[in-house]
Amino acid sequence: MTADEYKSFLAYGTRTANLATVRNDKGPHVVPIWFALDGDDSIFTTARTSVKGQAIIRDERVSLCVDDEEPPFTFTLIEGTATEDTEDLLRWATRIAARYVGEEQAEAFGRRNAIEGELLVRVTPTNVVTENDVAGW
Repeated sequence: MTADEYKSFLAYGTRTANLATVRNDKGPHVVPIWFALDGDDSIFTTARTSVKGQAIIRDERVSLCVDDEEPPFTFTLIEGTATEDTEDLLRWATRIAARYVGEEQAEAFGRRNAIEGELLVRVTPTNVVTENDVAGW
């Protein structure tokens, strides 16, 4: 896929990303997240005290994987660095919520997630792997 194609794939509908981080004990940690795109970067929120929040604060290396569960199957894997973005937590939390719960509930969800102790995380890709038609049809 081209960059434009995989970004369209990532932004389509309500696909979630699986975020992989490294726990304090060096074990893997993978959780689904809601996200939005900002150019090449992926943006999401999380509690600073969550396992993923603490992992990102400790080690900026992350991976995101987004897949389509319908044949012929497609995925995009993003390896990158996660940094705290201090700009517009409420705006991004609301934008992300709009994608997953709709415009009608976005403001309420955005306010709920734009509180003290919440991180706005920006993942900047260092490597992107995409595969369209995994089944080879």
